[in-house]
Amino acid sequence: MSSDDGATATTGGTPVAAAGGTPILELRDLRKSFGRTEIIRGASLAVQPGERVAIIGPNGAGKSTLFNLISGRFAPTSGEVLLRGQRVSGLKPFQINRLGLSRSFQVSNLFTRLSVFENVRCAVLWSMGHRYAFWRFLADLKDANERTEEVLHMIRLELRRDVLAMNLTYAEQRALEIGITIAGGAEVVLLDEPTAGMSRSETARFVDLIREITVGKTLLTVEHDMGVVFGLADKIAVLVYGEVIAFDTPDKVRADARVQEAYLGATPAENGAPAH
Repeated sequence: MSSDDGATATTGGTPVAAAGGTPILELRDLRKSFGRTEIIRGASLAVQPGERVAIIGPNGAGKSTLFNLISGRFAPTSGEVLLRGQRVSGLKPFQINRLGLSRSFQVSNLFTRLSVFENVRCAVLWSMGHRYAFWRFLADLKDANERTEEVLHMIRLELRRDVLAMNLTYAEQRALEIGITIAGGAEVVLLDEPTAGMSRSETARFVDLIREITVGKTLLTVEHDMGVVFGLADKIAVLVYGEVIAFDTPDKVRADARVQEAYLGATPAENGAPAH
């Protein structure tokens, strides 16, 4: 797909890109096989600083695998991932995190027996250069504690600061996980199905929260709720059978014949209306 604003989508190794300078995150002909099964088949994508990008696709398209490749949980079979022009594919997740990319997961991954405050502070400590020392009291780390309070305010959990993570509601646990994700000041944030399992009202509030706390950051999210996708994303990348077949604004992606065929098995003319 191509459009008059310079966004393009291709297969075969040429990055899908939007006009506007050096990408903050770039995938180049990324491939991942498990045995003889190829899951990611030459995915290419170029994301500009500050863009909010939703990655969508049918079940089995490879969305979670793609996130695992970007964040370092999987090493690619071939191809590369670049962060601000630096190759990061093959690095450990913690190394990629220290370079400015952080990720949440589909299932909440919290220290359930620590308080909300303590969970966020754990994420803050390393990013601020604090290391383990048995003679140092955490209460004395003013900078870390102040940053933790800032994050709690951002995710609207300051009044729940002393509650154990295990006693939070599901929506609060998801908010806490996002707080942990952004606590280190990452420039690129990956959210994997952040609104899964939420009610309609919880989802609406959560989308507002994500929009607020990612101001000035680059956001990639995997999301199945198309209301969330079209309400949050500046650009949508469509992944089908391990390839990015479209990358453009929500309206242009919604009208793309290949996207409709991938989701509905028919062209727009056959369906008689745009896909939603």
